[in-house]
Amino acid sequence: MKFNRFKQIVAMAALVVFSSVGMAEPASVIDAKANEAIRQFTQKVKGGQKFLEQSKGYLVFPSVYKGGFVVGAEYGEGVLRVNGKSKYYYNIASGSVGFQLGVQKTSYIIVFVSQGVLNNFIKSDGWEAGVDGSIAVADWGVGKDISSISFEKPIVAFVFNSKGLMYNLTLEGTKFTRIVPH
Repeated sequence: MKFNRFKQIVAMAALVVFSSVGMAEPASVIDAKANEAIRQFTQKVKGGQKFLEQSKGYLVFPSVYKGGFVVGAEYGEGVLRVNGKSKYYYNIASGSVGFQLGVQKTSYIIVFVSQGVLNNFIKSDGWEAGVDGSIAVADWGVGKDISSISFEKPIVAFVFNSKGLMYNLTLEGTKFTRIVPH
């Protein structure tokens, strides 16, 4: 119980640090960065475009920054796309305690396979991975066409464009909060 409280305190500290950096980027900037991340994703992942088109919606976080040495933090801003159109903007933030080391910038695309889960996500006032829904982190091989894969989880995350080195990849405990870009 005390350890969970400590993790909450660390997460809150991370949120304060990252939120004090500044307000959300303008929607046009987030959209442009998301478009580039989607372009890179569909070039690198065979069947990626078709998979996104078949989804109920997807979150694109083009730049997620993560760093830690025992205590870690993660932050990024992105957009929810439904039918290929920007619907809402979100930030992603987490804090963690445990064995972790390094600094990394990466991109996430989080795909909603189920309409019910997408609806719950949209209706929520802050959504936490692992509490409000389970996210499967996809692991695809070279030459594997993901559009033909059926995923058992209703939410699938793709992590790509990693720059830097970070030991520890999990989305459990990651908080998604709707933002209003300026």
